[in-house]
Amino acid sequence: MAKITFENLAHSYLPNPKGEEDYALKEMNHEWTDGEAYALLGSSGCGKTTLLNIISGLLQPSQGQIFFNGDDVTHAPTAERNIAQVFQFPVVYDTMTVRDNLAFPLRNRGADAAYIAQRVQTVAKMIGMEDGLNRKARGLTADAKQKISLGRGMVREDVNALLFDEPLTVIDPHLKWELRTQLKSLHHEFGHTMIYVTHDQTEALTFADKVVVMYDGRVVQIGTPEELFERPEHTFVGYFIGSPGMNLLDASLEGAMAKITAGTVDLGVGYGSASGKVQIGVRPEFVKVASGGDGLPASIERVEDVGRHKIVRLDLGGDSISAIVSEEQAVPSSDVRVTFDPAKINVYADDWRVAPLEEQKGEAA
Repeated sequence: MAKITFENLAHSYLPNPKGEEDYALKEMNHEWTDGEAYALLGSSGCGKTTLLNIISGLLQPSQGQIFFNGDDVTHAPTAERNIAQVFQFPVVYDTMTVRDNLAFPLRNRGADAAYIAQRVQTVAKMIGMEDGLNRKARGLTADAKQKISLGRGMVREDVNALLFDEPLTVIDPHLKWELRTQLKSLHHEFGHTMIYVTHDQTEALTFADKVVVMYDGRVVQIGTPEELFERPEHTFVGYFIGSPGMNLLDASLEGAMAKITAGTVDLGVGYGSASGKVQIGVRPEFVKVASGGDGLPASIERVEDVGRHKIVRLDLGGDSISAIVSEEQAVPSSDVRVTFDPAKINVYADDWRVAPLEEQKGEAA
């Protein structure tokens, strides 16, 4: 297991990058705790796999350093980093049995035969392939082959880190939840440092202790699922996490009030001046829709019943917003009014969260 530290780390695929826009991975300085499970989450092309390949040693960074437990491994080959990596598409030895595929990493390191047998049996049970250990890998389904790849990555107990690059892409949907659960159980049992690349927020939020959200080659937030939901540090996090994502409305601030197109919104706390593009963000879960009473006037565009709740799409002074209401709640048909929970509103300037004055004072103290 390893604590992983990044110092001034950045990478460009161009031979002579001129500016920040030429970097696939923007400069970053982070320390990832030994024994935690991290998910790298973001849309395609945001830099997730680039960062993973730098950690594994498959890619040399253009600048900066990477440390495992304080040791500089920036230029160390993959074989010397003591890691296990599972790729997006299954990599197995077709001529070997399932048993031999799982045992290969241990035999390659001269492990004791009894220990190998015990570990293979344990991992085979974990991936649900106990009954197929003597089958040749050739002819197995893509699902089964990827389970072998996962098992081979997990069979060693002495690795610095386990790296997973979208490993469930080829897995049937009904098996994904089961395998995510098994990976999380493995982490709790052995305490490996795990890094899991995905563009699927459900995978990230159910697997990881900390989610690393990436956007346009930059890490925009590292946090627990709760922190990402309650306090997105960047508008992309608010948009990308949640279904539907956060509502974002252009605004101007006056103390504890925000002026938007439809009227004035109480923020509950005071803010200083914010320059640039100012917006307020509120998740659909914290938008209340009622008939009459206080609130901003709105009109309903459509209602989507998704079974466990209803998603109400509204026009609020020309802005499109979403609200989530319970199955039991009646959706008003006239005099529609919308209110926001002040405690759940976030303020953004040029896409980055602005802390309220109280929070700024607390951080300064």
